[in-house]
Amino acid sequence: MNETIKDLIERRSCRAYDEKQITDAELDTILKAGTFAPTGMGKQSPLIVAVQDGQTLKLVEKLNAAVLGNPDGHPFYGAPTVVVVFGDPSLPFGVSDGNLVIGNLLNAAHAVGVDSCYIWRAKEAFESDEGKALKAAWGIPEKYEGVGNVILGYGKPGSKRPAPPRKSDYIKKI
Repeated sequence: MNETIKDLIERRSCRAYDEKQITDAELDTILKAGTFAPTGMGKQSPLIVAVQDGQTLKLVEKLNAAVLGNPDGHPFYGAPTVVVVFGDPSLPFGVSDGNLVIGNLLNAAHAVGVDSCYIWRAKEAFESDEGKALKAAWGIPEKYEGVGNVILGYGKPGSKRPAPPRKSDYIKKI
């Protein structure tokens, strides 16, 4: 089987991470793959912020946990890196483009041996006053909204579930 197809089929979300940080080379490769996601009219409208600073990561996680209604929660599962993707909702495809970037990030991570998970609630987290201030500090234009977070790291043993069988009516051939 082609390695790309194999990676797409075998990638799984990870929800328990070791503290060890991923390498700069791994992160750079993952981020580069994100920038090559297809975008509407080739506009490359999404923006990507990679966070490895522990204090900043804890703040982003706290914002995400607050959206869940559990301010003491840990929705990033101990991952040492989070990548936040922003989209431009003024474009008809701006937010969708952000999800394509996230797909590339997830699949690239698997391809280089890094575990990952897509964590929602970026939109709501960055609509909060604290989130808006953080976005401004990062130089993200006000009109952009959070699309999602990709957590990255090395999973603890047993932290990934096997793929469930694919549903029988997933594909229709007409």
